[in-house]
Amino acid sequence: MTADGRNLRQIVATTDVHSAFDNAAPFLTHLHALRRTSLIVDCGDFFEGSGYYRLARGVIEREILLGLYDVLAPGNHGWPYHFEPDLHRRTVCANAVDANTGDALFRRLYIADIDGRRVGVTAVIGRQAFHSIPAAQRAGHCVTDPLQALREVVLAHHHEVNSWVLLSHSGFAEDREIAAACPFLDVVFAGHCHSDQYGPVRVDGTLVVKGRELAGGYAIAMPVGTGWGAGTTSFPDRAPSVIPTELADLRSRIEDVKQQLADVLGPISPAYRHQALDRRSLLLDLTARLRAGLGADAVILNETALRAVLLGGNLTQGDLLSIEPFGNQLVHAHVPDPARSDLPGWLSQLTTQTGPLVTAPDPLPDSVTTVLTTDYLADTYLGERKHEAGLRLDQAVQHVLTAPNTTEGGR
Repeated sequence: MTADGRNLRQIVATTDVHSAFDNAAPFLTHLHALRRTSLIVDCGDFFEGSGYYRLARGVIEREILLGLYDVLAPGNHGWPYHFEPDLHRRTVCANAVDANTGDALFRRLYIADIDGRRVGVTAVIGRQAFHSIPAAQRAGHCVTDPLQALREVVLAHHHEVNSWVLLSHSGFAEDREIAAACPFLDVVFAGHCHSDQYGPVRVDGTLVVKGRELAGGYAIAMPVGTGWGAGTTSFPDRAPSVIPTELADLRSRIEDVKQQLADVLGPISPAYRHQALDRRSLLLDLTARLRAGLGADAVILNETALRAVLLGGNLTQGDLLSIEPFGNQLVHAHVPDPARSDLPGWLSQLTTQTGPLVTAPDPLPDSVTTVLTTDYLADTYLGERKHEAGLRLDQAVQHVLTAPNTTEGGR
């Protein structure tokens, strides 16, 4: 039994929620009901990814996590929030350490009684995920080898628990490798990868499973016989007729932001209207316009700076902040000196780190020394800004997507 009187029979895990609260009522009320018999955990990236985060600045996410969740794994999005005292107390991670002292940044283990078993819950963040955190946010932090970190935790606490559960923010393929290398794990809850792999997949004696992203569903694991069972399920589509009293204020706050996101910014140009946004097509248009409009020698943008959204006839504030949820600033930055002798090789390496790139011109000329890009790419991978361009990426996206206003008198 927990300190608040709950008898836990299972573990429920969400991942990569990314502030997706358009249909929050079923998500919240279902978790609230599950909480009576479930340890509620999250595998990272609960923050950032929608207009709810941009407008409310993390207040909604923080309230949900503190009200409904027991254990949190840190993700690359929202990393700084896990150092706030209240959220820090709920965060576990075995391989994130202080770069100077080697001390753990978070507690490494949470122990819970699940249906008569003493269960150790720990977490890791993958190297790729960690290095995609903006450089300023992870200054003084580093990650160690996840496998070694997990073995150290097990050796230190093997006498205290009889089952091991991992919350991983590494990606499903990497989590299968972790499961193969760490046979002592009973269940791995996966996160970080936005893929159609959910499992459960059995790797020897370990189950790897992932809940649906963007508040679409959750993974679940429970003791079965001498082992464990696992599966995935979706949250209900419809809100219940009655919202629990404990969630009323939170629901009201979400609805207030939802109304702001409904504001119309303008009609969408015919090339993008009534279709799913093609990020690459938009970026090809955008980089060409930015290069001409801001007089840049070259422009580099990554596709993962934007999200695909189904567009209608008008662009709303919610559409725009869903397409560009991260608040990137456009900046002029220096191409690193070592990269100038092999621009194709440098771009290939950058693509491996950040995902597909769009450049203007394409290919980049050998003589290029400065590029227009996002502050995220400049600070994390280029290393040196030149100066800000005075324009946010979402403002540039809005300019491309919206058709000019017309009136009868202007025809």
